[in-house]
Amino acid sequence: MTKPAFIITIDTEGDNLWQNHRQIKTENAHFLPRFQSLCEKFNFKPVWLTNYEMAVDPVYVAFAKQVIARGQGEVGMHLHAWNSPPEFDLTGDDWRWQPYLIEFPDNVLRDKVVFMTQLLEETFQTKMRSHRAGRWAFDSRYAKLLIELGYQVDCSVTPRVNWRNAKGAPQGNGGTDYQHFPDRAYFMDENAIHQPGNSSLLEVPMSIQYKHPAWLNGVKQGYDRLRGKYRSPSVNWLRPAGGNVAQMIAVAEKCLSQGNDYVEFMLHSSEFMPGGSPTFKDEAAIEGLYQDLEQLFAWLAERTQGMTLAEYYEMKKNAG
Repeated sequence: MTKPAFIITIDTEGDNLWQNHRQIKTENAHFLPRFQSLCEKFNFKPVWLTNYEMAVDPVYVAFAKQVIARGQGEVGMHLHAWNSPPEFDLTGDDWRWQPYLIEFPDNVLRDKVVFMTQLLEETFQTKMRSHRAGRWAFDSRYAKLLIELGYQVDCSVTPRVNWRNAKGAPQGNGGTDYQHFPDRAYFMDENAIHQPGNSSLLEVPMSIQYKHPAWLNGVKQGYDRLRGKYRSPSVNWLRPAGGNVAQMIAVAEKCLSQGNDYVEFMLHSSEFMPGGSPTFKDEAAIEGLYQDLEQLFAWLAERTQGMTLAEYYEMKKNAG
């Protein structure tokens, strides 16, 4: 029996985008080799899901080309609609509102995805096969376009999470509600992305578990409804948040005990840089992050095998 896959996904983007600057810097590119080395120490292969500002950063491009040449990772596509060419002003101030790509008209969505795909393929001289949507926002139009362009894997689904309350365009409906999506890999129905179908696009949802037992979630949501509020159930992700290694291991353990044939980790590239995110503000926080990663990776190395999204796709396709 082959071991389950451990898939590392890194949203590779500018520095501290949480602060909503008008100018995006990419200093975090200098801090990525350390994480790549840690992955290789445990025979893991990260997937660098790359957006526009990183795809044109010379330091990152040189780093990622070397990773690809050595077969030690994968570059995929990630797209933030508000700063990815071609420009289209949806809200009057897209840098402020950071609208979701799925809020744009069909032709603009197409132009942005085609542009990013071509940029990445020309820059790295490799076919783009994996993708994650910016701000986790996905729909059928987007799925069909990825299929048309030859993508094989998407990893935008965050099961148990509802992004409806996270606004993009002020006049929009918020993000995608993933509460009732599958929590394991499935070939997607391109017309109904919440269910399995016959398309060629493999969805690999994030590893996310409820914090509380199902009955307690029901009680909490019933109480919220009585008060006229609606919140998603509390969840834990397989992602570092500073000092949460036990929690991450618990998420991975639960996914595996439920029979999942993979676990999926995520972080933003800027989180490897001191001050590059709200969570890891200084060098001490970064050292704490790496201590947590060492423990998590050591635990996973005994129970899983490292794979890129493209490698996992091949395994699933061959398993038929």
